Amino acid sequence: MMRKCLFILLAMATLTAGAAKPRKKAAKKAAVAKVDTIDIRKFSYLMGRINTEGLKPYLVQQKGVDTTYMAQFVEGFRQGEMTVADKQAKARIAGMEIYDDVVKRVMPGLSKQVDESGCTMDRELFVKGFLDGLTETPADISKDSAIVLVQKNMDFYTRTAMEKKYGQNRIEGEEFLKANLKKDSVQQTASGLQYKVITMGSGAKPAKDQKVKVNYEGRLINGTVFDSSYRRKQPATFGVGQVIKGWTEALQMMPVGSKWELYIPQELAYGAREQSKIPPFSCLIFTVELLDIVK
Repeated sequence: MMRKCLFILLAMATLTAGAAKPRKKAAKKAAVAKVDTIDIRKFSYLMGRINTEGLKPYLVQQKGVDTTYMAQFVEGFRQGEMTVADKQAKARIAGMEIYDDVVKRVMPGLSKQVDESGCTMDRELFVKGFLDGLTETPADISKDSAIVLVQKNMDFYTRTAMEKKYGQNRIEGEEFLKANLKKDSVQQTASGLQYKVITMGSGAKPAKDQKVKVNYEGRLINGTVFDSSYRRKQPATFGVGQVIKGWTEALQMMPVGSKWELYIPQELAYGAREQSKIPPFSCLIFTVELLDIVK
């Protein structure tokens, strides 16, 4: 009734104003295209229904929900807010999920690294340490000190494992270099780098911060070629200080136009790292031809 009165008063005000002052002709309103529509209540229902598309795969893949228990999911959805019991259950489930991750993925990965050294990790003590750290149980060692000790031991286990697996490469490389040094024209620097001059160039010697263009071939002491710019028919360009130590040292001694053969100890090459076709602790032989210093 109040709204009807309001509309009548507005209409009367418009007529009164029209009597005092002629109104301009109203502009025609643009016609609204007529479309078939549905009741807003049905629209709401259908909109909700189509928005479940892809939900089940998401629940399975991202939330780990077993769709056998969709009735429980619906119950939780209707409930909305979590009760104390729900929060407790959620924490317990998270604990089981993390246990599964730690015991089936994290620890086996760590154990594999340690086992290769000849030692074996204690699963029960690992889990106990994990829980004590999580619950901040007092210990006789600080967290920072524990990190340092663990890192030192992991480095030891890794070196021991690498030595067991690839130590023969290091021994063979040392024997090769010892015999090689007795050959004519082979020279050795203070670092242990050996080299033989095939051609001595007459150009400038590159500095560590410069770039050079070279042709080269690299091989293992058994003769296996692992890299060659000659085979690619394309010289390589790189920074003198951006390669292995043996190369960096040799390049700074070579005048442009030189062609040398380098015999590089593993500690001046890749050491314990496995590099593509190069096994750890490998002594390397390179034929290097210094073509130019790149300006």
